[in-house]
Formats: sequence, structure tokens, C-alpha cells
Amino acid sequence: MPALITYQTPILADWVDYNGHLRDAFYLLIFSYATDAFMDRIGLASDDRDASGHSLFTLEAHIVYLHEVKLDEQVEVRTQVVAHDGKRVRLYHSLYKAGGEEALAASEQMLLHVALTAGPKSAPFSEQSLEALRLLTEAQSDQPAPAYTGRTIGLPGK
Repeated sequence: MPALITYQTPILADWVDYNGHLRDAFYLLIFSYATDAFMDRIGLASDDRDASGHSLFTLEAHIVYLHEVKLDEQVEVRTQVVAHDGKRVRLYHSLYKAGGEEALAASEQMLLHVALTAGPKSAPFSEQSLEALRLLTEAQSDQPAPAYTGRTIGLPGK
């Protein structure tokens, strides 16, 4: 399966900082929109969430900034399912110039399926969502392993 493109956008003027680069916060915004589109793919679109009372919450997100992203560039997010279980999904989003080959940024995210009416409280995925996750994972089995997963922040010890 070719990369799953979950979001495309131009870089807007309001998103650019004093250095002429995409502001840190807007990388996460772009990745967040990609997560929304991913949710649509697994049966958690807005209407589905309203009807079921279930959604995904982000538990953790890491962003790696690899190259500059500038005003008016057309970018796209490619999304890969790294792993999932009955309640969680680990995603890898990578940001590229539209059609480009070199990643500009990457984000690894852990998402939790929740029942909104119960608190919110963690809840198992529906069978439909689990099947969609299984099919996506299987379809992406030919994709290379994500380059920036499992990273931690630290300084080398002395």
C-alpha cells in the first residue's frame, strides 16, 4: 500500500514565526488534523463519535523537527499504524512537502479509545474499528519501519 496521506495543506502566514519558519505549535496542529482524518478511516468520524459516544484521546505525542518548513509550501502528512491493541493505537505521522521524498518532521503518538459518556473512561474499540485497524496495519506491512519512534529526550552523560 502506498503511504496513507491523511492531511494536506499550504503553510499559512499566521503559522509562520519571526524566523520565517512554521511555528512549533502548528506542526502539532497539522498532525492533529491528520489524526482526525485517521479517525475517520477507522470508524470514528464526527457523526460516528456523536452516535457512539466514543472518541480517541491523545495520551502522548513526540515531535521531531527535521527540516525547515516555510510560508506557502504545500505539505502532506503520511500516517502509519505502528501498533494497536484493544484500546490503544500508536501512530506515526510524517510531514513532507507534497509529493516529496524527504521527511520534514515526524510525530509519534499514543491514542486511547474512550467512552465519553462514562467520564470519559477508556473503552475497547468497536469490532468495526478493530477490523479497520487490522486491515490498515496489514496493508501497511510493506512500509519501511518509522525512523523516529521510541525516542527520548536527554543529554549525554559525562
